[in-house]
Amino acid sequence: MMSQLRQWIDDRTLHLEFTAEHKRGLAIISGLFLAVGVLYFTLAQGASQASPTISPIALPSKAAAMAIPTFVVVDVSGKVAEPGVYSLPKGSRAIDAIKAAGNALSGVSLTDINLASLLFDGEQIVVGAPAPVVTAHKSTKSKASSAIIGINSATQAQLESLPGIGPVMAARILAYRSKSGPFASLDDLKKVSGMGKAKYSEILPHIRL
Repeated sequence: MMSQLRQWIDDRTLHLEFTAEHKRGLAIISGLFLAVGVLYFTLAQGASQASPTISPIALPSKAAAMAIPTFVVVDVSGKVAEPGVYSLPKGSRAIDAIKAAGNALSGVSLTDINLASLLFDGEQIVVGAPAPVVTAHKSTKSKASSAIIGINSATQAQLESLPGIGPVMAARILAYRSKSGPFASLDDLKKVSGMGKAKYSEILPHIRL
């Protein structure tokens, strides 16, 4: 390569008055430039091939970062080991609340409580409430209960214990509650088909949310 470079320089400087020393110096400088160019090209190629590929980092979604567990607060009273107010995960059922309160006392029946009912915030569960007392008055069937019935947790039998409420009306109340969710107020009972003002006024002293 050096001999070819010298020949090229001789051809280009033939008409110039360059001595042999001048030509040798030009050949050395040209050779250095050529070597530096080859070295630079080689290093650039190696650097481009060795460059690592950076994969994007998956960040947690905004929804996941803002996810907060939801709880309901319920009051468990009556004949349980530890009556009190408890916070339970949303979606818990009545049986979970009773377990949180240490379970019912020995010999206490739970047949009057729908253990599978979903809990709602602010609900009260009374374990071992007195059984309703049913009395007959002449030709009209009248029902009176010493216990206040919670309409958001009452069973079919408990609703039927209310004065003027038979199996059909009790079933309608349960169907409305299942479809629309817990009653927000006692007045919402008026939205149940067949619940007139007179019947509502009759059961009002015996119910709560």
